[in-house]
Amino acid sequence: MRLSFHGAAGTVTGSRYLLEANDTRLQIDCGLFQGLKELRLRNWQAPPYDPRTVDHLLLTHSHVDHSAYLPKLVREGFAGPVHATPASIDLAQLILRDSAKLQEEDAFYANKKGFSKHKPALPLYTSEDAEVALKLFREVAYQEWIELPGRGQAKHNGIQACFHNMGHILGASSVELKIRNGATGNGTRTIVFSGDVGRYNGPLHAAPDPRADCDYLVVESTYGDRRHDETSILDQIREPFLRTLKRKGVVLIPAFAVGRSQVVTLILRELMNDKELPEVPIHIDSPMAVDATAIYSRHIYDCNLKEEVVQDGRSRLFPRKVHLHRTVSESKQLNKLPGPRVIISASGMMTGGRILHHLARRLPDAKNLILTAGYQAAGTRGRSMVQGAKSVKIHGEYVPIKAEFRQLNGLSAHADCDELMAWITSARTLPKKIFVTHGEPQVSQAFAARITAETGVPTHVPELGDEVKLD
Repeated sequence: MRLSFHGAAGTVTGSRYLLEANDTRLQIDCGLFQGLKELRLRNWQAPPYDPRTVDHLLLTHSHVDHSAYLPKLVREGFAGPVHATPASIDLAQLILRDSAKLQEEDAFYANKKGFSKHKPALPLYTSEDAEVALKLFREVAYQEWIELPGRGQAKHNGIQACFHNMGHILGASSVELKIRNGATGNGTRTIVFSGDVGRYNGPLHAAPDPRADCDYLVVESTYGDRRHDETSILDQIREPFLRTLKRKGVVLIPAFAVGRSQVVTLILRELMNDKELPEVPIHIDSPMAVDATAIYSRHIYDCNLKEEVVQDGRSRLFPRKVHLHRTVSESKQLNKLPGPRVIISASGMMTGGRILHHLARRLPDAKNLILTAGYQAAGTRGRSMVQGAKSVKIHGEYVPIKAEFRQLNGLSAHADCDELMAWITSARTLPKKIFVTHGEPQVSQAFAARITAETGVPTHVPELGDEVKLD
């Protein structure tokens, strides 16, 4: 049994793992690299393995850094089934189509403005590629064991998979794989891939299921060296929010369309209803966020979501007096509207999409407030702003940052270091070995050291391209 790391190793994004066992190849996750240019360029490189030889792909959840390389993998020859929970599949339809559209729009805009080095600029993949990829999905319910047959003589390979709720976003899972020793062996080895571990006391999603007992564990470490700020959201936003609205500015919140937009809107709407904040218009300017909210409502009784999401028989995911914007013309109109108002738009790390046009319009004005609501990976505009940048590059031009900037803590859908440890130790037994991934290098190293110190389990922090043999 061999495990290799083709993403989320030495970085937070691009989650891609390849497991080879009993003459069968399984890929776990298929994400895009985001952030630093050297990472984004990896999206354009051919995979170091032949995608045509991958028998199954298992998707932990639908976020871009876990799913949005799939159309490119299909373009490179992958044709096997993609296994995911029903909610993840619903969200993947939005995310992959939106990602393909962004790839095409960015290439078109680069050619129109002439700021690309490539003549012509081409998309990483197209909408047609995304549609082909979506036809490969197969639904898997939580706690349902499925067989993952190989090809030819490996058809009866003794490999099974099970998905467990992880409370990160709708449909998010850890993946448990049981692999029989050899073609006819009676013993089995178990490996668990955490995907992204959710929070234990979040406002929208249920807590993660306990970790399955396993021999090997691959665990994320996005916040492996820090604890989330326990300061209330109101205390964090009250003063800057009131200052901005008093000077008739616009509060611009870059937020992930799936999960974060729904949480942020709920919190702001409830604070306004409770008179903690003044009543101002809230605009969600993201077709994908609007559609994702509808998908959340379709799955309102899934075990992923907290029971209190439904009150008086009505979903709280559609707050009153929130304006939803789908079309480009509506988005452009928002740029002409004065404050005070709130605009929530994707993407959360400010790497693409409509948020870039809002930033170009609102950043140079000191009346406005930019409020980030999630993790900002290295190399993203969001990370630059967190680090105090005076300008950011948008569509080939540098835009000065004169607006007030604040980072909102405590809304992350990722477990912090203590919550990660709680999940790792929630099983009856400890693994033989733990692989720490999906984090910046110093963070993963710090978390790996903590795991070993507190549990005695050997850990390994793989680098991109590493391959290990599992006994």
